[in-house]
Amino acid sequence: MNRLPSLKALQAFYYAAQDQSFKQAAERLHVTQAAISQQIKTLEQQLGVSLFKRMTREVVLTPEGMQLLPFVNKAFSLFEQGVAELGQDAQPNRLTLSVLPSFAGRWLVPRLGIFQQHYPELIIHLTPSLKLGSFEANDLDLAVRFGRGKYPGLSARLLQKEYLLPVCHPSLLDHMQPIAEQLVKLPLLADDAPDMKEVWPQFEQALGMPLPQNTTRLYVSDSTMLVEALLSGQGFAMLRFSLAYELLQRGQLICPLPIYIKSIYDYYLVAPESYFKRPKVVQFEGWIRQEIKEIDHSWQQFTKLSSDGDHA
Repeated sequence: MNRLPSLKALQAFYYAAQDQSFKQAAERLHVTQAAISQQIKTLEQQLGVSLFKRMTREVVLTPEGMQLLPFVNKAFSLFEQGVAELGQDAQPNRLTLSVLPSFAGRWLVPRLGIFQQHYPELIIHLTPSLKLGSFEANDLDLAVRFGRGKYPGLSARLLQKEYLLPVCHPSLLDHMQPIAEQLVKLPLLADDAPDMKEVWPQFEQALGMPLPQNTTRLYVSDSTMLVEALLSGQGFAMLRFSLAYELLQRGQLICPLPIYIKSIYDYYLVAPESYFKRPKVVQFEGWIRQEIKEIDHSWQQFTKLSSDGDHA
């Protein structure tokens, strides 16, 4: 016979032969006993042989059924093994991460040495990328993304909420003069990410005055470049708190007005759900969640100091 029987019929035979019972096969497959009986009848018609001897309260394999059973057992065992191995890790000692370049360079990389001290057996492969890579085409284990948490076919776990605040180099402002009037006269440095489009109207509302037209002097596609422009005193920008807080603590940048705006994007850990069960991913998730509490602590201090100001 050139054409194989249907997989559904072979599955019915597989379970019915294991238990010598159409009823138990139906229970395991969550179908009716009549459905199992019909599938096996169809299989027998396709093969041209009788596979079971039907009795009053039981069924017994015929010689033809006993001949077929070892092959069906082997086939379904291979199916089950293949499905189980999909979630297994082919490289348990290698952790491949896809991370937003700004988050990787300004926050994650300086701390990875601590993680490797805890887990010296792991080799870290870091892939900075503005786009989420393919888990199927690459050896990717986990991604740290900045977005809305919607990644079709993948599980996204909230890692860190994000806020935006105005920052600039301390040399650009005279604190003896009105700050808002000085700020709007500075060149605007802008991140052209989609989440920033809604920020500027909210900032103008909180500021109480409009920004001059054509004030933007620099557009960037990655916040790392934005930070460098800020540090060199080229203007002011709305910057993510996660990238700004250490620079604020060291006095390298200042937040001249007590304004902050909730970003429409947040940080997420993203991967197929089964990957989150991999020991190395469990270890990394536990570690990064502990480390990122530093940002939360700094944020609480910042909002406390800004409690008398405005925020959106």
